[in-house]
Amino acid sequence: MLPPQWDERVQEAVSAFPSGRDFVLAHYRDQDGGARGTHGLGVMLQYPALAKAFLTFNQHVAIASSISKRQRELLILRISWLRRSEYELVQHLVLGRNAGLTDAELERVQLGAAAPGWDDLDRELVRAAEELHADARIADATWQKLSAHFSREQLMDIVFAVGCYDVLAMVFKTFDVQLEQGVSPLSEEARARMHAQESK
Repeated sequence: MLPPQWDERVQEAVSAFPSGRDFVLAHYRDQDGGARGTHGLGVMLQYPALAKAFLTFNQHVAIASSISKRQRELLILRISWLRRSEYELVQHLVLGRNAGLTDAELERVQLGAAAPGWDDLDRELVRAAEELHADARIADATWQKLSAHFSREQLMDIVFAVGCYDVLAMVFKTFDVQLEQGVSPLSEEARARMHAQESK
């Protein structure tokens, strides 16, 4: 669903996430990859009441969260990879780079917390996403390390960031959301690595 199709109910729903709305309005006609995210948002807007509720939550996670953009993107990228959600991952490779993640870190997030080279705190954030994915809770040892650096509110934002983008991965995969025109897909090598997880 593109902006020319937005009726009053859809306008109200998408306005729960103003920066997302404005990005789509500015770029949905782009043919060079600038319209990234338009298809995913369009699927949600087919159910305006649900979209409004979810986008209110998503607005907090993506904009008002008490953790930094860089930390948030680490969490999102790891859960996107673990969920094998190429649509979500590709969007957040761009956002992660914009938030200050290096190309080496973007590659490393695909390998996980056990990969060499992580800063200690980054490793624990990546590990938290892995543990939430595997067991729906952060393990005690990881929680203790994170608690030494983050407030209670920040710890909640960590959990809710992973949960928010876990749900979005389910939506994008279930409704088979396709990349927008001009958006670069994962390389064949990266896609093969991502889907190799299915056999483990």
